[in-house]
Amino acid sequence: MTADVPFATAVREARASARSVLFTDLYQLLMAQLYHREGLAHRRAQFDYFFRSNPDYGTHQAGFSVTVGHGPLWEWMRSARFDDAALAALSELRDPVGAPRFTTEFLEWLGATDLFGSLQITGVAEGRVVHPHAPVLTVEGPLAAAQLLETPLLNCLNHPSLIATKAARIARVAHGSPVLEFGMRRGPALGVGEAIRGALIAGCASTSDVEAAIVAGMEPAGTHGHSMVQAYVAVAATAAAGELAAFRAFAATYPDSCLLLVDTIDTLRSGIPHAITVFEELRERGHVPVGIRLDSGDLAYLAVRSAALLDAAGFDRVSIVLSGDLDELTIWQIQAQIDEDSPRFGVDPELLKRRLVYGVGTRLITSHGDSSFNGVYKLVGLADENGTMVPAIKLSENPAKVPIPGAKQVWRLYDTAGVAFVDLVMEPDEDPLADGDIVTHHPYLDGVRSTITRRSIGRAETLLEPVHEPDEVALSVLRQRCRDDIDRLDPGVRRLVNPHVYHVSLSDRIWRRQQETAKRSRPKDQHPGARSTSGVRVLRPSTRHRRCVRSLCSFPSPSQHRRP
Repeated sequence: MTADVPFATAVREARASARSVLFTDLYQLLMAQLYHREGLAHRRAQFDYFFRSNPDYGTHQAGFSVTVGHGPLWEWMRSARFDDAALAALSELRDPVGAPRFTTEFLEWLGATDLFGSLQITGVAEGRVVHPHAPVLTVEGPLAAAQLLETPLLNCLNHPSLIATKAARIARVAHGSPVLEFGMRRGPALGVGEAIRGALIAGCASTSDVEAAIVAGMEPAGTHGHSMVQAYVAVAATAAAGELAAFRAFAATYPDSCLLLVDTIDTLRSGIPHAITVFEELRERGHVPVGIRLDSGDLAYLAVRSAALLDAAGFDRVSIVLSGDLDELTIWQIQAQIDEDSPRFGVDPELLKRRLVYGVGTRLITSHGDSSFNGVYKLVGLADENGTMVPAIKLSENPAKVPIPGAKQVWRLYDTAGVAFVDLVMEPDEDPLADGDIVTHHPYLDGVRSTITRRSIGRAETLLEPVHEPDEVALSVLRQRCRDDIDRLDPGVRRLVNPHVYHVSLSDRIWRRQQETAKRSRPKDQHPGARSTSGVRVLRPSTRHRRCVRSLCSFPSPSQHRRP
């Protein structure tokens, strides 16, 4: 199916318009007014969007993340304008003493300025794998406009990226079996559409959300609910007769897409036998049944027992859809149990796993275990009075919160086996392939460094490129981009539990710039090693801590990549 272009366009525009230009935090507008008043609004600035850690679900952790949301952000930027209605609403706001929060001059300036059209955005392409601390998007342009973009940008990217990361892990553990997104009813109101889009980019085969599927250019997925069976049971002489009547009605209405939910009454003693009866009737009429769905109980055990019954009746190729609080760990455990249980019932475990389909809802759309993505948007550069960009830095007692100041490029380096092993942050004019060995530094721990030898690099690519408008990139391209990036990760980084740490490092020049900027920003009367200073030179790890962290900055040769 291809996208219905008029409908898809209308939906995207409606989603964008659901967020008005006032879809922001108050402090963004307060800062913009200050910049306007002080003559700084047009001063050129650079902000970086990055995140500090991959999702941690408690019992298991992600070793990578997937960035999505560029398209919806661009749609919002194209439609967001300070029109008369927005300006009138702002003019009514009052400060604590009752005075207008915003001056007439500032509001007139907002209405007359094409704020977001003046911004240039470069970044990692949508759908790609990203890692903590390296910039994902860079926004350059007038200070006030770039500041006002912060909250909408974070809203458009953070939650969809969180869901895309979860979906990528689930799709990976499914080993090629389709994963269907079933979480619309549990998602964040209107924001669920963009979350589902992220799930589709990251590996879900389809979604039950009709609107999201049509916009994505695919067929929605779904069958019937328990209520349909209950409705027939309620007016039947017996529960069994009602279930069979419900199945027959569904098969008569949808003879070529008949997939029956079999656990309303009793899966093995009622649901499966009645499904087989209906499948036999369909077969006699020349139709091919699609399958069954199991939504409760011990899904692994029921899948094995259902497969044995279906196989015996000659329906060894119908799908078995599993749903009900599934996530990557549950699917992993189901597969392991199938391997153990199948031989007892004469079922080939590999054939059974290949016919499984996973319907994943709540635990995907809520990112069960870690409900937020810690993406941040920080000022990293500002032009001085002469127009020269000056690096800017935020100091913190927590070194992990200190951004990388100034202009930069991110290079992804691959070893000679084609495995990505480091994202290296360098100055724009640096090239990791131009010289010999490269001295690298940990992004925030002082004294932790390593050397990458030139012969260990098979190839390198830059990640920060101009961001294109969403219409230019098809969903199929985004999906393939995501699959390719995940395939190029070391298996240890993809591991579901306790994954290897993927390396993000700074070149020596970037590290020195960070140190110099922190030193310049630190109060002059403060000792470089004091507790509440830069967060760059503040951390003096113990010998044990230093030894552990050094292992994060060693770059293994291809033969050292551990396989689970």
